[in-house]
Amino acid sequence: MRMPHSDQPLPRWISVAVVGGAFLGLTILELVRTLRPERQPKARRIARNLAIAGLGSIAVGLAEQPVVLPTARLVERRRWGLLRLARLPEPFRTLAGILLMDYTLYGWHVLTHRVPLLWRFHLPHHVDLDMDASTALRFHFGELLLSVPYRLAQITVIGVDVRAYSVWQTLLFACILFHHSNVRLPLIWERRLRMLLVTPHLHGIHHDATREHLNSNWSSGLTVWDWLHGTLQTDLRQEVIEVGVPAYLDSADVRLGSVVALPFRKQRNDYVRCLTSGGEAQR
Repeated sequence: MRMPHSDQPLPRWISVAVVGGAFLGLTILELVRTLRPERQPKARRIARNLAIAGLGSIAVGLAEQPVVLPTARLVERRRWGLLRLARLPEPFRTLAGILLMDYTLYGWHVLTHRVPLLWRFHLPHHVDLDMDASTALRFHFGELLLSVPYRLAQITVIGVDVRAYSVWQTLLFACILFHHSNVRLPLIWERRLRMLLVTPHLHGIHHDATREHLNSNWSSGLTVWDWLHGTLQTDLRQEVIEVGVPAYLDSADVRLGSVVALPFRKQRNDYVRCLTSGGEAQR
């Protein structure tokens, strides 16, 4: 198969096949090689997460897709960005673009935890009481809308062309489906693979309901970014992980309507376990 020209994205069927195949395969593996015990019925959770993903897809279709690829074509035509200054051969420029997109996505993930407005809209992703491949699709439409200016900045500053962007996006979806999955890898695979890629074990630590673990393992693709910034944690046993956010551990907090409305409500003190309504602190 010939690679598309740099001003053309990957054929849509390839992206759909990769992402759809990964989701289906991982969901089946979760049934036979479960990493963490699940607290809620799987079918209900998947339905809820797909509904949230549907709202996100509408937001992306309206706000991101109409501007991202035209911006990438403009960047290539005007020869903007760091990669153009480096004058790399095209294959190396594509690879460098994918790596820099992955690195700058690490930065965006940190911002969604550190900036209060962004955390409001990232919080719905974390309040899921279990974590599996469907959690990878569970991003609030507000977070996706807020990410558009950052995505345009990534493309413009780095100088990513359409092909590199579409390859990166397809690989990203496959990676986040994998590391959100509830699949137990053989121990030797886990130890070797996490030297390069984020694994379900590593990202499970990030979804643990403590501040220390929540503020670690921010990489989305390659683990090297957490290595470089000293934010990699590997030593938390999966059986002690409690997926979720401390102030939102009630099943009523994760119903579809509650999750969609969550960013627009007063925020609880989500780093303190609230045992009674009187203990709920407001930001």
